[in-house]
Amino acid sequence: MSTQKDTESAPLLARQALERYLCDQQTLRPPEGLADRFMRPGASFVTLHTRSDGMLRGCIGSIIAHRPLAEDIIQNAIAAAVRDPRFAPLSCEELSTVALEVSILSAPEPLAYEQGSQLPEKIRPGVDGVILRDGPYQATFLPSVWGQIEDPVCFLENLCLKAGLDRNAWQSGRLEVLTYQAQVHKEPYKGPF
Repeated sequence: MSTQKDTESAPLLARQALERYLCDQQTLRPPEGLADRFMRPGASFVTLHTRSDGMLRGCIGSIIAHRPLAEDIIQNAIAAAVRDPRFAPLSCEELSTVALEVSILSAPEPLAYEQGSQLPEKIRPGVDGVILRDGPYQATFLPSVWGQIEDPVCFLENLCLKAGLDRNAWQSGRLEVLTYQAQVHKEPYKGPF
């Protein structure tokens, strides 16, 4: 169960990690006094948006919990700022121009289905994050992507393309499909975005 303090702590921890890394060239260690859930294994995605227009500026995360949640948030914040291949690395001077969002993921669970045609009815728009796997090909969309792609068929087609598959690969019935949910924690509103 997430508390108000957790909601504030996750994006604050991500911002502190970026300030330390981008401005001081050091990696933040998890501070004392964080809620217990931050010390247990957890998976997170950190998303950066430009404050001026809300455009994506970076997004990196973990699907499977493999380290303490606080460490996962710190490392994913840094990666979203400087290692997302879609964007130039963020500088210390640019840090004030981005808003941070931290999504804390539940453990992915396999979605049982017999035919690909069942998938659009089985995934829950606005609720489920979806992982598609086919051999070495894999991709995920966070639940927040439903805000941009509301139609389940378009959602699945775009997720297949992201994985490097044919847009209709979801219809084959051979893909491994997993779903998860996310608790989204945003920085307090500061500006036009």
